[in-house]
Amino acid sequence: MCVVSDSLYVTSTEPDAGKTVVALGVLDLLATSVADPLVFRPIVTDADAEDPLVALVRERYRTSEAEERPVEDAVGLTWEQARALIDGGDTRRLVATLVERMEELRSRSDFVLVVGTGFKGASPATELDLNAALAVNFGSPVLTVLSGHGRSPASLAAAAREATSVLDEAGCTRVATIVNRADPLAVDDVLAALRSDPSAGNRACDASGVPVYVLPEIGVLAALTVDEVVTALDARVLLGAPSRVAREVDDYLVGSAHLETVLPLLADGTLLVTSGDRVDLVVGAAAASVSPSAPTPAGVLLTLGTTPDALVTSLLEPSGLPVLTTPYDTYTSVHRLEGLHGRLRPSSTRKVAAARGAFTAGVDVDELHERIRMSATDAVTPAMFNARLLARARGDRRTIVLPESQDERVLRAADELLLLDVADLVLLGDPEAVTARADQLGVDVSGAQVIDPAASSALREELASAYAKARAHRGVTPEQAWDVTGDPTYFGTLMVATSHADGMVAGATHTTAATIRPALEVIRTAPGTSKVSGAFLMCLRDHVLVFADCAVNLDPTAAELAEIATTTAETASAFGVDPRVAMVSYSTGSSGAGADVDKVREATALLADARPDLPLAGPIQYDAAVDPSTGASKMPDNPVAGRATVLIFPDLNTGNTTYKAVQRSGGAVAVGPVLQGLRRPVNDLSRGCTVADIVSTVAITAVQAQEHPRREGPADPSAVQSPRSQR
Repeated sequence: MCVVSDSLYVTSTEPDAGKTVVALGVLDLLATSVADPLVFRPIVTDADAEDPLVALVRERYRTSEAEERPVEDAVGLTWEQARALIDGGDTRRLVATLVERMEELRSRSDFVLVVGTGFKGASPATELDLNAALAVNFGSPVLTVLSGHGRSPASLAAAAREATSVLDEAGCTRVATIVNRADPLAVDDVLAALRSDPSAGNRACDASGVPVYVLPEIGVLAALTVDEVVTALDARVLLGAPSRVAREVDDYLVGSAHLETVLPLLADGTLLVTSGDRVDLVVGAAAASVSPSAPTPAGVLLTLGTTPDALVTSLLEPSGLPVLTTPYDTYTSVHRLEGLHGRLRPSSTRKVAAARGAFTAGVDVDELHERIRMSATDAVTPAMFNARLLARARGDRRTIVLPESQDERVLRAADELLLLDVADLVLLGDPEAVTARADQLGVDVSGAQVIDPAASSALREELASAYAKARAHRGVTPEQAWDVTGDPTYFGTLMVATSHADGMVAGATHTTAATIRPALEVIRTAPGTSKVSGAFLMCLRDHVLVFADCAVNLDPTAAELAEIATTTAETASAFGVDPRVAMVSYSTGSSGAGADVDKVREATALLADARPDLPLAGPIQYDAAVDPSTGASKMPDNPVAGRATVLIFPDLNTGNTTYKAVQRSGGAVAVGPVLQGLRRPVNDLSRGCTVADIVSTVAITAVQAQEHPRREGPADPSAVQSPRSQR
């Protein structure tokens, strides 16, 4: 089955390349297959001014649903906001924020056209790298726009190669390159310079076979319209028909001579700039605009804030000629207009028509349409995975208990989780101490419930009773159970076991054993599962793998390995990873012998019998499991070899060592461990965890909890206090 792309990222390599023209052309060619397109500008200069492209699309592709969308939906961040998210040059927070916005837009539109930055931010030299990173993390194929204005074919070819190198290095899927604003007389030369594939015949393709198209410079597109002059000069429209105010200004003429000298210099589309006391020139321009034998000027601009009197106004009004007034003097007015370029706006009907015509003439629209729709990427970057994880957790909110509220990282993570609206939180600790520490750190956790496990309450009594009952066979007395529930980890685990919380995350200050032991005592394993195991979601550059067991079982038996593989495959499916299971060993297939490989071989056979539906390879070496060429060489007929997504390791030493090696040397983001096999989710943190690790683990726990009935709520609401209530 062919996967169809639901987005496209249009990026340029410099300012004023004409991305709007290209975006408009793309939307036109997609009109036959896309019912409700949405344009997204990740970073803009000014959030208060509606982006011209966004306005154009909202006007041109207006639907009832589009009309209901806030304009803000189409804009991600301003450059000021973007800079605040970049910490020491690290763009990960910025990318994560924008990916989350993109995922939300994608969920309610059948196609998102992303138009990249305008190269007017803080670091234009590195903006292509940023756009490439965003495209990869959005999972969007890329269409590159180069400006041909004032550039030779050779320099354009060099610029195209440089852009291609940046995009390919970032892992982008390229759809096409469009050279816009090229010299109309050099279009063929530009195509020849950019054609790197001799086998393409008359088609212009680069060395990778990606099509190249060239659009000539069209003067009307760069020209300012009269209403853009109004904006640029803080002017007011005194007179003029709306259709005339929307037309282009082709040239400027400063009127300082006599009428008989100025009139011959007027041409179609000329804006006459003069002072308000030159009534003769103003009236003469109006007369020319209605004369069939004279040129039609674009309008008259009166400087120094002057306005014609009532008599002159009555003479001018019938002509429909736009008459503007600006507070600036003549020199300042003309100087401010120099270097400005016109924009495509909803009212610019001639420009829109010219842009559409140029695009259709210069682009093989059928070829480009096919490449856009069929260039879907299955890449899943860490930012994409995290955004989707947060969205899933947010979609069915659950309550997660955090027993280590004394830890700074936990409080900072709680603040972030509450801001992200990912889950309801319960912090365990003394409310006054939690409040004081949060205030000291400058974070706000007032949206979380705070329960003191050491306080005497009806909830503690209930949990102690539940623990005494669960451990009665071990001789635990009610008094001992009461003492145990004073421990925050036991208290939180018992909240989960008794459905007062949906899940727990701990381990920032406790060992794995201290986190898992209470869960094994009172939550216990799920039906049909004998072992709890630990999986890591390994977010690589463009895909996610699941490793297990990397946290719990020292040396599982063959039967236990098969069970771990089953639960890990279920974990993979729960988090959107299509499970293709590789039973990892130091030997592939039947090439090796020995107790260790025999155990993996037996586990593979047991798994194949128990779950014939799972794609499976084993025993298999790590490289043959994940590298397509190696997999094809060592296990040529196996559909998992080289394409494994779930990797089961023979023992804890191998699993833990491998995940850390891939994490540190391969640049992977390791999320976990995710504890598998419990009746209710409890997850363990590394004592070296970061705030981001805690946020991700809470989201994972919330998603796991969605497989179970909702919690009942605290038995004693009076025992639940928040920092805000203590202030």
